[in-house]
Amino acid sequence: MDSGWRRTTILAVIDVDEEHRMPRTPDRSGAPLAAAAGLVALLTLAVLALLAVAPPDPRDETAPAADFSAARAAAHVERIAAVAHPTGSPAAGAALDHVTAALRAQGVRPEVQTAVGLTAGPTVCRARNVIGVLPGTASTGRVLLVAHYDSVPMGPGASDDASGVATVLETVRALRSGPALRNDVVVLITDAEEAGLCGAEAFLAQHPLARDGGVVLNLDSRGSSGPPIMFRTSPGNAALVDVFGRAAPHPVAASTAVEVYRRLPNNTDLTEFLATGRFTGLDFAHIDGSVTYHSPQDTPARLDRGTLQAQGDTMLAVTRELGAAADLPALARPAASDATYFTVPGMLVRYPQAVVGPLAALAVLATAAFGWRAVRKREASRSGLLAGVGLALVPLLGAPAAAYVLWRGVVALRPGYADMLDPWTPGPYRLAVVALAVAVVLAGGTFARRRVGAAAAWFGTLVWAAALGAGLAAFVPGASYLAAVPALAGAVAAIATLGTGRPGLRSLTAAAGAAVAVAVLVPTVALFFPALGMPGAAAPAFLTALLASAVLPAAPLPSRRPALPTAGVALVAVACVVTGLAVDTFGTDRPQPAQLMYALDADTGHARWLSRETRPGAWTSRFVTGREEADAYPMLTGELASGAAPAAPLAAPSVTVESDTRTGSRRSVTVRVRPQRVAAFVGLRVDGAVTVVHAVVAGRAVPPNRVRAGRPFGVLMSAPPAEGMVVTLVLDGTGDVRLWAGSASTGLADVPGYVPRPPGVGAAGSALSDLVLVHRTVPLLPSP
Repeated sequence: MDSGWRRTTILAVIDVDEEHRMPRTPDRSGAPLAAAAGLVALLTLAVLALLAVAPPDPRDETAPAADFSAARAAAHVERIAAVAHPTGSPAAGAALDHVTAALRAQGVRPEVQTAVGLTAGPTVCRARNVIGVLPGTASTGRVLLVAHYDSVPMGPGASDDASGVATVLETVRALRSGPALRNDVVVLITDAEEAGLCGAEAFLAQHPLARDGGVVLNLDSRGSSGPPIMFRTSPGNAALVDVFGRAAPHPVAASTAVEVYRRLPNNTDLTEFLATGRFTGLDFAHIDGSVTYHSPQDTPARLDRGTLQAQGDTMLAVTRELGAAADLPALARPAASDATYFTVPGMLVRYPQAVVGPLAALAVLATAAFGWRAVRKREASRSGLLAGVGLALVPLLGAPAAAYVLWRGVVALRPGYADMLDPWTPGPYRLAVVALAVAVVLAGGTFARRRVGAAAAWFGTLVWAAALGAGLAAFVPGASYLAAVPALAGAVAAIATLGTGRPGLRSLTAAAGAAVAVAVLVPTVALFFPALGMPGAAAPAFLTALLASAVLPAAPLPSRRPALPTAGVALVAVACVVTGLAVDTFGTDRPQPAQLMYALDADTGHARWLSRETRPGAWTSRFVTGREEADAYPMLTGELASGAAPAAPLAAPSVTVESDTRTGSRRSVTVRVRPQRVAAFVGLRVDGAVTVVHAVVAGRAVPPNRVRAGRPFGVLMSAPPAEGMVVTLVLDGTGDVRLWAGSASTGLADVPGYVPRPPGVGAAGSALSDLVLVHRTVPLLPSP
């Protein structure tokens, strides 16, 4: 038996002898000019890959009438997002008036639908949607352009979602300036999206235009800049993704995002459309600049005009493509399968999901073939290959761990970052993570080359990439390309280098294989940073390590002072952190987010300050001193920072029993919950030894699957009218019944003991910021 097989323990990694340190051909850097040319080509490709996901320059008012102009769209943003305009507010009415006037000016007859929407929770809200139709010349179906015009109470909502509304309005203007489309285009500007998607649900449940289904293009936002990402699709998306890939001039999308989003509880208006089974659709959002999300800083001035241009170019082009489609009814039905797709410079690569498994298998086979040929060509030993696999894992795990430690260190230096998804200027910190990941790979790669040789070290990185691609193909197929495609390209390049005695050719061949990894992974790394924020930087750090490992075989490492490149890149990471701390400081224009609530039990007079901050800042710490569970506050969940607060003279909602009848063991009770002050929402919860078997809220019957036996029944109504919320409950049982009623309003200025935020501290982007919660419990007397 070969002596290499007798050393398959850790000793094979730590103490490899000369036989294991093959190749017989020395590990040389190759011709310097060829290696340098390969690295320059890879760097150029990386720049092009970044540009592929960067928004274009905005176009001004002089753009042709049939084209999209960010300047024209921005005028709508400034009108709609002049102030915060949550559903039900006078400012929301002004935004609605602007939307209807804009459509009317474009020759579209707007309809205002007023209806009650009911969504999961359940949550109800009286919504006012704006609907318009651009009739097709020979329509085969409907394309729906959807965005919402309401904002959260704390922010003007320039990005979320005045930018979406403005994009739809400018798209309609451009469509009206060109030839009429074959298919109908329905404009739906929803209300009450921030209040639980109630406007979309009301349209779907009650409007005749929703009965026959169609294809939905929904626009939303979670930031103020960056490219608009097509981040979610309906199931069976192959045909729609193909349309998007053909039409969009700046296609930024990845099937990885769809796989992730389908596993998250997050929702948009498209959620309600897909739940009906009558629609297919695409969801778009820009997500960079998330520090402004749902905050007072989400202003028109902070909305990137290039982002608005990219969003409009995409919406206009895809609408025209769908509007001209002869097979729109087929597109409105799910295709047989999903597609795998991702952005590379100049295009959206896409292929059927049926290809995913074979592609991953090819990567595994090609990697195995490389290992076998490396041993046959005496460029590696079998035990050296095993050692290479073990050594390659170290940087792949070390890079994300280092990124996690780095950000924890930064937060320790600047505690104000603790509850932020991203700093105001995240660029230096993102570069620091990338540089740190590269430094870890350089350190691990240098050590591996010296211990087991270049071929075995390369084999180790390919094994983990191929294995990851195969695992993802089995469980998360839309993400398999991230590893399988670079692994396959790298393995083919690695095989081609074996036996080649010309170092320059070896370097260029390795660079060619690495080019595929650069094209695939650079856009993904760039998009993962804003998607996950700095607290989630371990994920882009891992992908950066995967990418750097793929490039390393094409990089000449110095034989003397081999640690020098690693030290240099590590210093770059340190410099980036120092730069970030220097340039990203809190101030009046860039406030530190702070979140605070006030809760009053009107029955006992017990009041508390509450906060979601995990590490309360100096201002928040004036109010909160400890932590407690949110069990005492039915509108809240989880652990909260808390502190004693003075009781304010605030009235809890009134609870009036309007009818109460019993039939056998069942009791039907109609209750009106009326807020005693202007409220963002009111809530009702039923406690006691009874079961709610049926409920009707504001005239809408709650679906049976939302009335769960064995659990307290609760309902929220956003933007309740002055007459309050009317709830009819059918109760089963004869035990005691208690009704918990609460209301929430926005604004702490009138609460005793409140001290306004100082300059440099702002309201956190949260629907809970500055909420005043007042609740009471009312016993429901036995029925007559």
